[in-house]
Amino acid sequence: MPTVTVSPGAEATTALTVRNDGDIVEAYTLEVVGDCAAWTTVEPARVSLYPGTSETVTVRLAPPRSHEVRAGEVPLGVRVLPAEHPESVAVPEMTVVVEPFRELRARLEPGRRRGWLGARFRISVQNRGNAPTDVALSGKQAGEELRLAFTPERRRLEPGESAEAGLRVRARKLIWFGAPASWPFEVVAAEAESEGAGVEDGQPARPEPLPGEFAQLPLLPKWLLIVLAAILALLVAWFALVRPAVRSTAKEAGAKAAQEENREPRQPGAATGGTADGGQGQPRSQGEGGTTGADGTGGAGTGGSGSTGGAGGANALQSSETIDVQTRAGARRAGTYVVPEGKTFGVTDIVVANFQGDEGLLTISFGKRKITTIALETFRNQDYHWVTPIQIPEKAAVTVSVTCSKPGTPATGTQATGCHQVLNVSGVLSDVSREER
Repeated sequence: MPTVTVSPGAEATTALTVRNDGDIVEAYTLEVVGDCAAWTTVEPARVSLYPGTSETVTVRLAPPRSHEVRAGEVPLGVRVLPAEHPESVAVPEMTVVVEPFRELRARLEPGRRRGWLGARFRISVQNRGNAPTDVALSGKQAGEELRLAFTPERRRLEPGESAEAGLRVRARKLIWFGAPASWPFEVVAAEAESEGAGVEDGQPARPEPLPGEFAQLPLLPKWLLIVLAAILALLVAWFALVRPAVRSTAKEAGAKAAQEENREPRQPGAATGGTADGGQGQPRSQGEGGTTGADGTGGAGTGGSGSTGGAGGANALQSSETIDVQTRAGARRAGTYVVPEGKTFGVTDIVVANFQGDEGLLTISFGKRKITTIALETFRNQDYHWVTPIQIPEKAAVTVSVTCSKPGTPATGTQATGCHQVLNVSGVLSDVSREER
């Protein structure tokens, strides 16, 4: 089979002759093997031949225009498999020359940036061709207001490879004040090869320039110049007109006051303005100090007892009690707290702790009133709160009843031998009034 040259995106054909040198009718299956198999076909793919006859088949090559099909020589084989005598398989080979094509994709990001003196851009380049390519970056601007610097300026890219380069745009001089200036420029990403670079289908490749723009901002904006001019005008007006007039008025007022003081003799025993102010200040000080008298002490007492006064009386105090209940497995046990004689306990908060993770039943009662019943396995810490306190009379009890079904496992990792619950009950403990008794 001869050498075949094919261009990516195009099609080429070659012929292959199959001959039956046997003494029986034979069917042959033809299959392409090698790196070209993905884009090569045989037509027809199966032939039947009488002894001593032959047939020519067409090998059609159609490589896609993709960087995955590398340029260069690629081996191609066609496996000819006889149906009756598979041991007589033959694989004729040929060489396929894939021609190179070049294609660059470039992008400038962002397209526009602002700054006082310079800005940075980013250029992304991808080699979409099927041969290695040296890429050179260059830029141009209509005037000479900008300097363009690329990092790096040159890069070699394999087929399908992408790379990024930095572009620094810098203005040659500052704009101190006035309107912003826009400086458009162009960036070109071209092949740097001297021979054959960018030639495709007989036409030279012309890379598309990438447009960009640098908006140079003035160092001092217009409004700042207007403000500075207004401040300068005010300062000039002050020093030229207002300040001399103020000085003259002050001198005249001082001279007039001195003359009047000399004309009017001072009366004996008359108080000066400072003494009069002091005389007025003394009663005001006593009036202010009056708040620290008996009335003031009562006010302080009320403020100090504000936390207990809100609880219901002068003798009401915040109180918190803890009930610890330990129960054997399969047993039931209760713990109580009895309200002292002459006291009333207004319960506002309770917190129950099941820190072992026991299983069973827990019931909380205030006197003869059952508050709640909880399954131990449903919680580890549980709390209840009431805005209006639940009043428990004197000698009544807060009762915690625990039925232990299965002890849990505490933080030590060893299962406990019994259940262990703790109840903390908080509220206001106050005296029982005579009327209640």
